[in-house]
Amino acid sequence: DLGTLPKFLKSAFTQLPAICEQAGAQLNYLPMLLGGIFKATGNHSPAMIPAKASYMFTDLNRYAVRYKVPFTMNPHFPINTLMLMRCIVAVQSKAPEKFESLLKAVFNGMWQLELDLNKVVEVNTLFQSAGFDSEVLLNWGLEREVKAKLIANTGEAVRRGVFGAPSMFVEGELYFG
Repeated sequence: DLGTLPKFLKSAFTQLPAICEQAGAQLNYLPMLLGGIFKATGNHSPAMIPAKASYMFTDLNRYAVRYKVPFTMNPHFPINTLMLMRCIVAVQSKAPEKFESLLKAVFNGMWQLELDLNKVVEVNTLFQSAGFDSEVLLNWGLEREVKAKLIANTGEAVRRGVFGAPSMFVEGELYFG
């Protein structure tokens, strides 16, 4: 039941809802800060290790072909996702009916539209194109409770053994990748 966006969730993000439906399972997203996971566990992004990065990007393209998911490597990667993750946490609690549409918008902005989500202007445009009031959403992301919730989610993930993303739990057992 743990997952994160908008990092490498190509197959997990696009395939898990159908898999859960077929299995009669519920998909519960727990937004977390991947940088916090890496710091707490001593792990590093595969993108920072040249041989792993090369393999990972090749593998991501294989998954895109297999699952027929449009995918392009974002030239602005890596992205600092702190504000995005805060906004995702905020929407999950304050407007849960819009949560999945925000996830889809961020996923598409990152992996299909190649937006530079390090830039507030592009994040604003993304939010607005997805039907959100970007000023409201960004202000929610600055709220103390939202920041605390993201920190708590990240801590919970670390306590449960998460070391990277995507990570999922099925019947209490961790699955990665």
